Amino acid sequence: MVEVVRFQRRRSRVVFLSAFALLAMLSTLWALASPVFSVPDENAHATKAIAQVRGQVIGYHVPGVKHTVVDLPAGYSYSPQVLCFAFHPDKPANCGVELGDATGTPWFNTWVGAYNPLYYYAVGWPSLIFEGSAGIYAMRIVSGILCSWFVAWAFQAAMSVRRTRWLPLGLAFAAAPMGVYLFGAVNPNGMEIAASLTLWVALLRLLQQFDGRDPGTVSTLPRRYLWFLVTVSAIALATARALGPLWLVIVVGICFVACGWLPVKRLFTTASSYLWLAVVAAGSLFSIFWTLGGGSLSSQAEKSDAPLVGASFLQGFAYVLRNTPDFVQQAIGYFGWFDAPLPAYVYWLLIAAISLVVVLAFAVAGKRNLMTLLTVTSAAILVPAFLQGYSVAQTGIIWQGRYGLFLYLGVLVIAVMILSSAEGERLSFISTRVTWIAAGLIVLYGIAAFFLVLLRYVVGTDVPVSTMWKNPTWEPPLGWMTLVALYALTSVALAVWVGLLATRAARSEDDGAVVASAPAVVREHA
Repeated sequence: MVEVVRFQRRRSRVVFLSAFALLAMLSTLWALASPVFSVPDENAHATKAIAQVRGQVIGYHVPGVKHTVVDLPAGYSYSPQVLCFAFHPDKPANCGVELGDATGTPWFNTWVGAYNPLYYYAVGWPSLIFEGSAGIYAMRIVSGILCSWFVAWAFQAAMSVRRTRWLPLGLAFAAAPMGVYLFGAVNPNGMEIAASLTLWVALLRLLQQFDGRDPGTVSTLPRRYLWFLVTVSAIALATARALGPLWLVIVVGICFVACGWLPVKRLFTTASSYLWLAVVAAGSLFSIFWTLGGGSLSSQAEKSDAPLVGASFLQGFAYVLRNTPDFVQQAIGYFGWFDAPLPAYVYWLLIAAISLVVVLAFAVAGKRNLMTLLTVTSAAILVPAFLQGYSVAQTGIIWQGRYGLFLYLGVLVIAVMILSSAEGERLSFISTRVTWIAAGLIVLYGIAAFFLVLLRYVVGTDVPVSTMWKNPTWEPPLGWMTLVALYALTSVALAVWVGLLATRAARSEDDGAVVASAPAVVREHA
């Protein structure tokens, strides 16, 4: 028995470290491939982090300046020309000046100055060591490492039960390009996505352990470790952005619906749960009080700031519903400041993989799981619409598809959980084949996206592709060819690892089923 426990722990560590290494590499390559501040709102988030680690937690107001002002050290002086390529897909990224240029100003009016400080402390410290662009790249890499750690936790928790044959595929979608692109950026949106993924998986595993009716879904990880994962990811999600506490309530609520009343009741009637719940509550209350007291809620926007400022609830709600396909497109691959979209045909690689998983889950789901799947799918569509309907008069339409990634990933997590349950056994014979095919589609999409986004920044979109080889205008650190080669190799390694993980999980589950159905004397011999 001791040897079995040691083997399980060793395998759990291998899963964690493998996932972490692959995700950290992909996010680091995106961090290097993206020009400084080419990620949406990164200039605002990075300058806040730079000022905050130097003691300026919120900043100050200057008459005539719309947003909170933060002071910057000389090595980070900011000029609007840093972003001369933004919104102009035909312009390569070499048109402007470097961060820290003498023409810049020693301050920046950041619209996120009053945001919760935890994320910015976590990623801002490299700016104390490096200056200029090097400091931004270093902060990006740190952000990518932190986010990859959370995703690795999700893999570890997911693979800690016997019924896991579909789980590697579901979590592989976290490595789709928009996810790792945001991981490798100075933007709390990446942390929000990574932390939510850990919470989806770890909370479901924790509730299944409290349930215990299906031995195939009881985690081999200690309950206190699952509680640790739930607590850390819940606090990270709640404090990442102003709406974090709401996202936490939505994720927890859907997980409760997915697992049913019995495990939820047992969780709340177990005395040891309350210490963990108290820590989560403290982190969430800190986030709420900071948002209310720090002034990070949106103020009244002007008509020129966003569409539909001053509109009614129904107008905002209908607008978001009508444009849901556009928001989904943004979530899966609309890069830069909405100036680096991919060709329409490329999106179908990822859409095909997503559709395959979701359709199969709907096909096998029983009544209860069908309601869960409908609930999380409805939430992914309706939550943005309700939020924008509520706030549209004040803010206008400010929703972007990337904000909903935590919900879209939740749909996929619930889908693969259903496929891996007893209800999915009638499709178990195709699990490994589907995993290899879908993982291949994810990898092809990721490589294509990485190359095409680099094309946009290296030479712009109005010249032939061959110009990248003949006359590259802008070069990222290490050179674009090296980055593409490394990204392709890492992506293929990820697909192979996911495929092998799913194959091993299916074989282990099948062997366990054979032993369980064998006569007693055979089971004793086995």
